[in-house]
Amino acid sequence: MTEKATETVDVVAHTEQIIHKVSNMNVDTLLNEWLIPYGTKLLLAIAIFVVGKFVARLISKLLGKAAFTSTRDEMLQSFIASISYFLLLLIVVIASLSQLGINTSSLVALIGAAGLAIGLSLQNSLQNFAAGVMLLIFKPFRKGDFIETSGMSGVVEKMGILVLELRTGDNKTVLLPNGKVFSDNIINYSNNPTRRIDFIFDISYESNLKEAKEIVSRILAENIFVLKEPEPVVAVGALAANSVQLVVRPWVRTIDYWAAYWEITEQIKLAFDEAGISIPYNQMELHIKNNTLPVK
Repeated sequence: MTEKATETVDVVAHTEQIIHKVSNMNVDTLLNEWLIPYGTKLLLAIAIFVVGKFVARLISKLLGKAAFTSTRDEMLQSFIASISYFLLLLIVVIASLSQLGINTSSLVALIGAAGLAIGLSLQNSLQNFAAGVMLLIFKPFRKGDFIETSGMSGVVEKMGILVLELRTGDNKTVLLPNGKVFSDNIINYSNNPTRRIDFIFDISYESNLKEAKEIVSRILAENIFVLKEPEPVVAVGALAANSVQLVVRPWVRTIDYWAAYWEITEQIKLAFDEAGISIPYNQMELHIKNNTLPVK
């Protein structure tokens, strides 16, 4: 108890001395001993932060451009620019605090300890960061590719430090964690210059099968989107319960996929109608053997 009381008295006495010193200061002393030294340090710290932030942004952009020049990968450019800006800004903050007289060595140790604690609490974020690095290394897709992953599909807009940004067909923005994308299947529809369209057309058993195949082959041969090589396939795929299934597989350029899909579907339906080839649909037929009711 005595030691604690003595410490309390010393603190109070020290505080009273500081208050007394400040109250007895004249304008010159206040200006020369406080405002000018500490004001100069504060202004220099602010200047270091402002200029350093500008330089950090400039350097990060240059590093991103250099990465794009060497790899022609816009996602890698964005990723390197983001990481380098964060690291350079951290250095700028430490330099500004050092100008204010703060012991930066202890600050760096504190940041390291805090980083370790944050890293343990944010394991998913670190996993997403590592997955982003792996995606940039293996390059399963590039900016502008249409991909399907993690139950979502869309055009790749940007890959950040932690998330992948997709733009869906109806112009919605979807953010997917990098870790989820890397651990899931990735289907890249834009990676190859050509794609195959898989059609199945059902025709009734009463329709002329040979005529139906000739109509489909003619439509494919005249369609501007269908490639001559590889040659389109028109074949009987199955004899189903209610229909004969025609398997139609033309090849088109990847950029023409949907235009060809919609146009060929419409042309075949109109041609089948004109030729009297029916396309069966699900229906129920009820046959009544005897229309008389039993007499009770």
